Amino acid sequence: MFKDRNEFERVLDAAVTNVGAKLPAPARKAILSALSERDETAAICRDKGRASRARPELREHRERALSEAVDVFFEREVKPHVPDAWIDTARRDPRDGEIGLVGYEINFNRYFYRYTPPRPLEEIEAEIRAIETDIVRMLAEVTGGSRA
Repeated sequence: MFKDRNEFERVLDAAVTNVGAKLPAPARKAILSALSERDETAAICRDKGRASRARPELREHRERALSEAVDVFFEREVKPHVPDAWIDTARRDPRDGEIGLVGYEINFNRYFYRYTPPRPLEEIEAEIRAIETDIVRMLAEVTGGSRA
């Protein structure tokens, strides 16, 4: 059992090299996926630059007002709940170059929805009974039987 992903990858590379094979990236990824499981006591996974790797299943985004600074929002809304959270500063909006992507949400229900009350229950019930009668008549025509 390995508690360090990088150590496991070194052993895997050595084993592949010993047999004179080359391990394509998809096969490597499949092996890592099949032979590994999350262990909170294991060493933190790091990339080649020694930065910790993000856990994709924990990745999420937050919406904030454009007038509020990213770091102020992060410290107030995220850090108290997830102390080891961090902001991916590499992901920047191509238009303004700032951290995160700028987008807008338009709540169509809020601006365009007009409430229409449902039809009276008696009217719906009468329509269902008419449809049932029509179905019974059509079945009688198909089967050659009499209507009940």
